[in-house]
Amino acid sequence: MWRLFKKKRKKTYPVKDVSLHELKQAIRQYMNELPDHVPLSMLINEDLTINYHELAPYLNAIPIQTYYMSKETYDIFDETQRHLAEDLDYTQRAVDQYIDLTSELPVIHGDPYLKVSYHKLMKRGLITYRPPHEFFIDPKDHLINLKKPK
Repeated sequence: MWRLFKKKRKKTYPVKDVSLHELKQAIRQYMNELPDHVPLSMLINEDLTINYHELAPYLNAIPIQTYYMSKETYDIFDETQRHLAEDLDYTQRAVDQYIDLTSELPVIHGDPYLKVSYHKLMKRGLITYRPPHEFFIDPKDHLINLKKPK
């Protein structure tokens, strides 16, 4: 009878060093088990850190390191690259708005690499500063990334 009133204990996980590769594997497993209507962004906190309590059952641990994930592109970065996650989200939102407004990609006409044109985004008032890195647009899904296409 007393069992009905016992609280369920949450399993505690050890805090340990987790590699970026291990984290990505755990996120893939987590993503595969998500219902179709639930976005992966549920795993990302407001400050772009990853919710380790959701991932702990897949890692069997809580990572010591702080990792960041872009809510727009789902790219993962370590503490030293946090600014990349922030800039990716900032720029991706502006690119999406630009495409909605103009039905064009915000790139210089004829650019074979589809490098994001910060000038075009600023001209439309979609960004207020230029991120210090170059981003390139994938023509298939319009997601930006750091890799220059070959």
